[in-house]
Amino acid sequence: MKLDRKDILKALETITIAGEGKNMVESGAIANVITFGDEVVVDLVLHTPAMHIKKRAEDDIKKAILELVSSGAKIKINSKVEVPDKPEIKGKQIPGIKNIIGVASGKGGVGKSTVTANLAVSLAKMGFSVGILDADIYGPSMPIMFDVESEKPISVTVDGKSKMKPVESYEVKILSIGFFTAPSQAVIWRGPMASKALNQMIFDADWGELDFMLVDLPPGTGDIHLSIVQSLPITGVVIVSTPQAVALADAKKGVSMFMSEAINVPVLGIIENMAYFTPEELPENKYYIFGKEGARNLADDLEVPFLGEVPIVQSIREAGDYGRPAAMQAGSIIETVFEEITRNVVREVINRNESLPATEAVKITTMAGCSAVKKN
Repeated sequence: MKLDRKDILKALETITIAGEGKNMVESGAIANVITFGDEVVVDLVLHTPAMHIKKRAEDDIKKAILELVSSGAKIKINSKVEVPDKPEIKGKQIPGIKNIIGVASGKGGVGKSTVTANLAVSLAKMGFSVGILDADIYGPSMPIMFDVESEKPISVTVDGKSKMKPVESYEVKILSIGFFTAPSQAVIWRGPMASKALNQMIFDADWGELDFMLVDLPPGTGDIHLSIVQSLPITGVVIVSTPQAVALADAKKGVSMFMSEAINVPVLGIIENMAYFTPEELPENKYYIFGKEGARNLADDLEVPFLGEVPIVQSIREAGDYGRPAAMQAGSIIETVFEEITRNVVREVINRNESLPATEAVKITTMAGCSAVKKN
């Protein structure tokens, strides 16, 4: 069947892009349509950098052509994002930091900080320079997980200004409110006070050159999250959830917050933690204590990447308590699990930086670091 360009355009007039009132043809989003027999090539121009809007627009185009013109049409879509000459960038850039990744969860207790710590050491083993900003002001856990509870950031002079030097452990630079309070002391601050402390750790610190800064966000969707997205140009966020229905409901809210038009931060994907339990004496058995593949199904429903699953293993908890992240256990199943998840995160960062406007002047453009010789 030979496709008619006019029929294609008529079908595309039935679609609007999220956040825009006009249909795709009228708004100029459809830059061109070319037909070759049963093949059609659509040039799509978007003015919004949100990945989920791009994916939805492409899916709507395919659906409209297949349903309204021809079910046998072969469709190719060339998508391009065009932004104004001076796009609004949320937050103030930190020189030397290439990618800022938020690690978030809708609720507490899903292992977000544990995942952050293990992602960080896995990235460092791959040869990347990594830092962690522990933004969980009211429950900082990074000093424990990296065995640096007794450490204090020292003051250094940079360009005539006094700055904090992050504490370094296992080749990861770390700043946390936990370095400035006693282990038994509760942080009793209102939102503005917590946000001010957070800004000091971000901008009054000598982070140096980093390929990745991981921001360990507190549970929920509150003041700290808003402060972070207003203070920093976030490259993207990773959502951590267990397979349990209660956790998934809150994880969905977390994804919704970052995808909202007001915040508009790309969601790099979802990690399922505590996916299943395998007893050491029965390595072939898997017990799905909190449900099966809930986070994977949520990722499919929300059309965001699924980055991998982490099993319930006693050594992960022990390693966190002893201050040596489990991903550092050479030859273990946990090292393999986190290496795979970390590669997926890096891949999504590369895809994001290639398809959307940059939030930093320098971006990762290759996977070379992932095959780097592991450091001892």
